[in-house]
Amino acid sequence: MIDVRPFNSLGGANHGWLNARHHFSFAEYYDASRMSWGRLRVWNDDEIAAKSGFPPHPHADMEIITYVRAGAITHEDSMGNKGRTGAGDVQVMSAGTGVRHSEFNLEDETTTLFQIWIEADKRGATPSWGAKVFPKSDRTGQFSVLASGDPNDDANFGSLAINADARVLGATLKAGESLTYSLAEGRRAYLVPAVGEVEVNGVALNARDGAAIVDEAEITITAKADAELVMVDSL
Repeated sequence: MIDVRPFNSLGGANHGWLNARHHFSFAEYYDASRMSWGRLRVWNDDEIAAKSGFPPHPHADMEIITYVRAGAITHEDSMGNKGRTGAGDVQVMSAGTGVRHSEFNLEDETTTLFQIWIEADKRGATPSWGAKVFPKSDRTGQFSVLASGDPNDDANFGSLAINADARVLGATLKAGESLTYSLAEGRRAYLVPAVGEVEVNGVALNARDGAAIVDEAEITITAKADAELVMVDSL
């Protein structure tokens, strides 16, 4: 089953400094049919104006993955971490027992990003933060593991570690190219093209649309135009 959620059907709000669209119920947007997708709880499509951002605020027991599409985001938290994550790269915060953080666009241009929240497997874990450069050239025609709760992915692919039975994957496809991903029984995937147009097992998907996928043993994605893909595979 593939449930397409067109970008223009997403909830959201424009706060001036922040133009946010929500794939799942979030903040003042509520849709009982879009509360979560398995362990995947939040997928926000954010545009953050230059020299603005989120002031310090708390989180706990949630894995928060930020995929920057354009510009950059600068993170600072109560653990003493500080770092800048640029376009195409990823940062991960495991909130665990609790952490306060801020996220600011200190650039002279708008920053666009996906922020993804996945429910932690174990409550009360030690909080942590990390970021990594993931060259798009390494993702050409195939999914790369960007973040994962499987230690083997860290060892084999250099992914960022998260406290959840989930994988965050990224790929780029040229128009006409295809890739196939095997989805294990009992797992779900959620796919969003950051840019481009694709077909997912024959189902059309435009840029920033979401596709909730379940009961598909193999997912074949074919690019109708050059595409940049982000996908979560989770319970």
